[in-house]
Amino acid sequence: MSVEVVAPEVSVAPAAAEPWPKPAQAWYAIFIFALALMVDFLDRGIVGLLVRSIEQDLHLNDFQISLVTGFAYVSIYAIVGLPIARWADYGTRRNIVAAGVAVWSLMTAFCGLAQNFWQLFFCRVGVGVGEACNGPPVFSMISDLFPREKLPRAIAVLNFGFIAGTGLAAILGGTVIRALANVREVRVPLIGALHPWQMTFIVVGLIGLVVALLMGTVKEPLRRGRYSGSAGHGTLPVREIARFVVDNRGTYAPMFLGLGFNVVMAFGFSVWAAEFFRRTFAWAPADFAITSGLITIIVAPVGAIFGSWLAERFYREGKNDANMRVVLLSFLFNAPGLFLLTLAPSAPIAFGIFAYTQFVAMWVPGPMNAALQVVTPNEMRAQVTALFLFVFNIVGFGLGPSVVASITQYVFHDPAKLRYAIASVIAVLGPLGIASIWWGLKSYGRSVAKSSDWR
Repeated sequence: MSVEVVAPEVSVAPAAAEPWPKPAQAWYAIFIFALALMVDFLDRGIVGLLVRSIEQDLHLNDFQISLVTGFAYVSIYAIVGLPIARWADYGTRRNIVAAGVAVWSLMTAFCGLAQNFWQLFFCRVGVGVGEACNGPPVFSMISDLFPREKLPRAIAVLNFGFIAGTGLAAILGGTVIRALANVREVRVPLIGALHPWQMTFIVVGLIGLVVALLMGTVKEPLRRGRYSGSAGHGTLPVREIARFVVDNRGTYAPMFLGLGFNVVMAFGFSVWAAEFFRRTFAWAPADFAITSGLITIIVAPVGAIFGSWLAERFYREGKNDANMRVVLLSFLFNAPGLFLLTLAPSAPIAFGIFAYTQFVAMWVPGPMNAALQVVTPNEMRAQVTALFLFVFNIVGFGLGPSVVASITQYVFHDPAKLRYAIASVIAVLGPLGIASIWWGLKSYGRSVAKSSDWR
């Protein structure tokens, strides 16, 4: 039985009568947001390339590394994510993001000073606190900078930061690993001897502090699409937000479930990709990093633009489910590709499939994030986005690496069989993600039609 969208009575918010921000202002904000996202994923991606060095120097095993790369980073999100998002629904969102970038950058630099598992673990917890300040307020601001029909393209361009962060993490990380392959330690004034992987964390952290300063140059946009009677600076009660989400569960539940299944699969692969190529094809992490980084930077932007173009085309054709239709197509094409990649007979074939999956997977970020913003009112946009990113981070980034590590260690009992652990995760979760998005398609279309009255 389908679930109709239920929303409180709305009226046009005062900001709706104002013209949209000038394109230069809107796209400048996207540029700065993309820089922040680049630093975010530069930090995340660099850890996977340094696994071997960290394990050797700190005497860690695969499961401990999975906790550092996943659980430590996202565990705090469950505590601070929603309060920060509620603050973003009435506070100055630009300042919240700037503070978050500064915090996670400092904590990333402190990771470079870690001398044991627990020090590294708690530094990664601190990174999670800072990064909880990024997503919800950024997506809330983008929805006030661009009309809904332009959101997929704006968010696709935003995700150039994700692409650059992921690609640069691979290229720079691989270059550093190769350049310092024969260097045991580096002496730094006032700090002492540091291993190359520790220096890498410090450099990435310092880059982030520059981006935090640039965030102060972004202009806070007017809020649009508010409920009647809430045009002030107060926030809606949590119970009202919860009621809205529950009433519209036919739209939100499939979206969140589909995202959860997909990101566990995706992060389960990406965090262990360098080790997969090393253990399966004897590729050095530096060689894998540079090759995969170049593929990502070349192929992924084309995929992101294609995905946003396809969503806009569907929207012009009158399809209210345009955004989620693109997500469904991406899931359908991506899961089989990832599965075949893990079983590829040679590294060149694996890299060819990797390029294909990078193109198809990048159809998703613009349309899926736009989909959530379109069907969520302004007063709760950051908070519902926080729930969405909770699934992305806690379920995906938190569980993905550990699920793969656990299957490798406790089911196959052989590190060399990492590929089969990754393949098992994809074989189970890929179809579940596809089924979830398909289930919610009609309800999402009805939500889009009804949300047109909010502005």
